[in-house]
Amino acid sequence: MENKLIALYLLICRLYDTQPVLKQQRLSNNHQPLFSDEELLTIYLFGHLQGFTTQRRIHDYIRNHWREWFPALPAYQSVNCRLNELAPAFELLIEELLRSGAWQITADDDRLIDSVPVMLARGTRANRGRVAPELADTGFCATRQQHYRGVKLHFIAARRVKELPLPEKIHLSQASMHDLQALREMRPSLPGGRGLFADKAFFHDETQRDCRERGWFLVAAYKRHRHEPETSVPALYNRFVSAIRQPRP
Repeated sequence: MENKLIALYLLICRLYDTQPVLKQQRLSNNHQPLFSDEELLTIYLFGHLQGFTTQRRIHDYIRNHWREWFPALPAYQSVNCRLNELAPAFELLIEELLRSGAWQITADDDRLIDSVPVMLARGTRANRGRVAPELADTGFCATRQQHYRGVKLHFIAARRVKELPLPEKIHLSQASMHDLQALREMRPSLPGGRGLFADKAFFHDETQRDCRERGWFLVAAYKRHRHEPETSVPALYNRFVSAIRQPRP
């Protein structure tokens, strides 16, 4: 485990050495803190590798088990505040891992597509929200059966067996935009591939034909029409699509 921690730290240090823009974030009197940004990213990512999903649990884990390795570890509030300011570092780190081949994506890999709402205001406040008026608007989240004001993040990710999918394309849209329209906007940048697995929102004959012309085979969960009798075949098919889109370890 010590070797993994050292390798992770060296990887992040190499990233900072090759990306001067990261060091330019600290053009102040505190440009050389006792607990460096490299150490901060290391403990955060290392904590996630150990199965801790919150910043509080990661901080407690490092403090209780790795304090000798990080004697200048700040308080939780300081760690939390500094992590929120290091978003560009995470973007460059992911780009570096993809470029180095640590995460392999090939043209033959199946892809998964989905969207997630970013809610800035919900329920009765949705129509009164004024945040980001140039992009955000009012939409409806079918999963939560709730109106909200905000935006949508649309993902295309490479499928990995018994592992979380690897994000490849991210598209930001208004909350009111249908997933099919977002797919049409993302199509010019779609890489080559085989299968594109999606939910019921993408069950559309014209979209499936268009994907086939571009070399994709769109596999969308079956959307039963109103008054259509429920049968076992579509239900089994939807279970198959869900098993592909939601891998279990």
